[in-house]
Amino acid sequence: MTTDEFRKHAHELVEWMASYMENAGRYPVKSQVKPGEIFSRLPSSPPMEPESFEKLMKDMEEIIMPGITHWQSPDFYAYFPANTSPPSVLGEMITATLGAQCMNWETSPAAAELEEKIMIWLRDLIGLPGSFEGVIQDSASTATLAALITAREKATAFTVNEEGINPGRTLRVYCSSQAHSSVEKGVRISGIGRRNLVKIPVRDDLSMDPDRLAAAIGEDKKNGYLPCCVIATVGTTGTTAVDPIRPIGEICRKNHVWLHVDAAMAGTALILPEFQWMIDGRENIDSFLFNPHKWMFTNFDCTAFFTRDADSLIRTFEILPEYLKTRTRGQVNDYRDWGIPLGRRFRALKLWSVIRSYGVNGLRDKIRAHISFAAKLKEMILKENDFELLAPVIINVVCFRYAPQGVEEEKLNLLNEKINHALNDSGKIFLTHTVINGRYTLRMVTGQTNLTLDHVERAWELIVKTARATGIGS
Repeated sequence: MTTDEFRKHAHELVEWMASYMENAGRYPVKSQVKPGEIFSRLPSSPPMEPESFEKLMKDMEEIIMPGITHWQSPDFYAYFPANTSPPSVLGEMITATLGAQCMNWETSPAAAELEEKIMIWLRDLIGLPGSFEGVIQDSASTATLAALITAREKATAFTVNEEGINPGRTLRVYCSSQAHSSVEKGVRISGIGRRNLVKIPVRDDLSMDPDRLAAAIGEDKKNGYLPCCVIATVGTTGTTAVDPIRPIGEICRKNHVWLHVDAAMAGTALILPEFQWMIDGRENIDSFLFNPHKWMFTNFDCTAFFTRDADSLIRTFEILPEYLKTRTRGQVNDYRDWGIPLGRRFRALKLWSVIRSYGVNGLRDKIRAHISFAAKLKEMILKENDFELLAPVIINVVCFRYAPQGVEEEKLNLLNEKINHALNDSGKIFLTHTVINGRYTLRMVTGQTNLTLDHVERAWELIVKTARATGIGS
């Protein structure tokens, strides 16, 4: 493709992109295709000769688009959002055009220094102490793994990287029973082992019980285990429960245990002064993450990872072969030493674009609006005698179920599962579920970039109509 052809198709593609942004809500929000349908429509072998961009876009519309679940639709209420926005997309376009590999300062000084500045902005916006330093990781799973490995090294005086894990010195990691699955994956990959992940029971509000945590650590120490890391969650995946950071942190300091905080989705709410309570006790946090690619309108992938002990993080991950030695080492941040991958994208650019385009007040306005929509949905649920809330509404996640009187629990679970499938199969909205105390729970997230209260009210009308039409079932 020549630059003239690129210019022509790029203009066409921008028109397609803008049209999609305007019309994402007109597609069935959840793809309606069956397993294997897209695969069977694709050729069995690649073309031997060049094909036109027009042909590619024709196949895009006819084959690919029917198999897309539209995360940018305002009718997407599932999982957590994976938001984007026009300024983020424009930033991604610049990043893709530059094609920079940002593994260290020398490979693109602007990328390293913009990232350093952006992480200072974010640190101050969410209220972490000034002693924290930050780096952009690709995902919360990677950031949690980086925290676990750093905690492992610090607990063992940095011997595991050199000697391997000593089977006579078993490390232990602690999280609540509501923690994200990335914690379990992290203890597997780090070599600590799934059997050494201790899941602490939760209180009535589904947050970690600090007393049970203290007891578990104490018991493990008596039995010769080495407590290594506690992972607290600010905004659990199922219900956005908030673990109490202050008492957990005090337990960690007393026992010399690394405290990592996973605030993947809820962390964005910390830009609001009224939600700073979620990290009360922040002075005892060792590492912290949240995902601008969830609720700060920035394309995936973009995880903000902070630590108060960057020296331990770097000591854990740095490797310096001859071909990576530079004259500026020690004067600048070489972010390849701050995590697992060597190669790094220029992720700071899209985040810079978003923050500058919205401004802090614009970001706060949108986040407050999403939180108010969840509060309004809660009110609508409470007005109906045959629906009930199943968890506190803290930020933008509402957990509820259809519960007509006289129906036993097992049938209620089957009924709500049937309702969930009916709603998703309609293509009009997309919900996911969780299970709370054995109850199948419908889970609705009001966090999509372009969501309005009108969308939420129409979704609720559809939920009520579908639930009552579905009946008790069998």
